[in-house]
Amino acid sequence: MDSTRDRIVRAAAELVDHGGPAAVTLREVGTRAGVSRAAPYKHFTGKRDLLAAVAATELDRLAGTIRAAAAGTRSRVEAFETATLTYVRWAQEHPERFELVFGRWDDEAHPELDAAAERATTALLGLAHDAVAAGELHGSPDRIAVLVWSLGHGAAALDVAGHLHKKPGGPSAADLVRDLLGLLREHP
Repeated sequence: MDSTRDRIVRAAAELVDHGGPAAVTLREVGTRAGVSRAAPYKHFTGKRDLLAAVAATELDRLAGTIRAAAAGTRSRVEAFETATLTYVRWAQEHPERFELVFGRWDDEAHPELDAAAERATTALLGLAHDAVAAGELHGSPDRIAVLVWSLGHGAAALDVAGHLHKKPGGPSAADLVRDLLGLLREHP
C-alpha cells in the first residue's frame, strides 16, 4: 500500500506533467492525493522540497528502466546504446519531468535528490565502463559516458522543443545517438 508521502509525490508528478513545476501547489497536491490540504506540509518543508522528491523519484525510476533495458542486450556497447536511447525516449515522453529533473536547481543541497542523481549517473557510467572493459569502445569511459549523455540530452531537448522536426528528413534524437556511438566504435 502506498504511503501518504508516496501519494503526495505521485499527485505532484501528475501536476508537473500537466503544467510544469509552476502548476504544483501543496494545497492542490493534497487535494489530488486525497489527503487534507495540510498533509503535504507534514512531509515536505515547502514546494521546492516536494519538487526535489518528485525529481528524485523520477531519477530512480529512470535508472531502474535504464538497467532493465540494458539487461536484455547482446553486447556491452549495445547495452550502453539501449540505455542512452531509453533516456532519450523518457525525455520525449515526459518533457515536463525532464525539465524538472534537469532544470536549474539552486545551490541548496537536497540529499534525496543528490543521492538519486548519483544512482542514475552511476547506472549510465557503469555501462560505459563495461563497454570499454569489453574492448567494444575505446577511450576514457567517463568521457565517453558524458559525451554520449550530453548528445542524447541535447538531442532530446531539441526534439522536445520541436527543432529536430523543422527540416523534413532530418535525424531523430535516436539517430544522433546511434551516429555518435557508431563513430566511437569506428575510431579507437
